[in-house]
Amino acid sequence: MFIQPWDASLDDTEWQSWIAGGHDFGQLSVNGLPGRPPAVVPTHFTTDDGRLLIHLARPNPVWEAIEHDPNVTFTVFGDYAFIPGPWRARTGTAPTDGVPTSYYAAVQFSCRARVIDDPEAKAELLRRQMAHFQPEGDHAPIDPDRPPYGRMLPGIRGLELEVVGVRAKFKYDDHKPVEHRTAVAGRLTERGQGLDASTAQQQLRRLDRIGPWKR
Repeated sequence: MFIQPWDASLDDTEWQSWIAGGHDFGQLSVNGLPGRPPAVVPTHFTTDDGRLLIHLARPNPVWEAIEHDPNVTFTVFGDYAFIPGPWRARTGTAPTDGVPTSYYAAVQFSCRARVIDDPEAKAELLRRQMAHFQPEGDHAPIDPDRPPYGRMLPGIRGLELEVVGVRAKFKYDDHKPVEHRTAVAGRLTERGQGLDASTAQQQLRRLDRIGPWKR
């Protein structure tokens, strides 16, 4: 992922807050076996003290590749929108001279994967995930020796992804003047399609990001 200076995360707190703000679905990218393409798996995840926790079905074809090479990438993206060219035209130029772009936020985790097969360890992983996704606790005990989870645990494998590096990108035209970005955020809010509203929020949140990369 290429990151211009003005698209970089302000600090670790920015991307951590973005992830914690409900961005808990991403793509696991695994190096392919020799002669095979990489594999990409969409999945929910939870964070846990420098680790990402996920689980996948046992028949998933990624396991052999992970065991061959445990170095993987996990990507989370969101708050994206297509920005038409006329919205980006410079003042005093024809609207058709504007060049379109995409706005988005993305966080890429470089990780080392550890496969979890022990029944109790898998149960604990699921407990941690359920505490995040279903905090009300309105589910049966996740116990390897009790139904319904006990009979289903053999059908999954857990993955603990130790995070060894993070690259975060918030691409919202931060190199352009505040007036321009405010106007685009207004257009996004007015258009109101897809993720336009959350994209506008990200752009407005970073309005004070202008100029420090231009020395």
